[in-house]
Amino acid sequence: MSDSAPRPPSDEVWDNLVRQLPGSATARPRPFFYGRVRARLDARAAAESPALPHWLRRPAYAALLGALALALSGDGLGLRPAAQQGSAPPGAPAPR
Repeated sequence: MSDSAPRPPSDEVWDNLVRQLPGSATARPRPFFYGRVRARLDARAAAESPALPHWLRRPAYAALLGALALALSGDGLGLRPAAQQGSAPPGAPAPR
């Protein structure tokens, strides 16, 4: 036969366990603990900071910036009307 002895609910077990713990003073960190933690985090962040900005480290942004630079660096030949392209030598006034 199975053991059919009544078992206390788990909450009662935990409550009894907590009551057995000493009720002494509350724990506190050592003096200047948070200042030391903050200084350590700042030092780690300064050591790990890359030379490039965060948005430029992503390849898609770098490629988009390169394509934009190439598009804007031309001489404007693509913006001239098709009839004027190649009809006059370079440096000559365009026909009207």
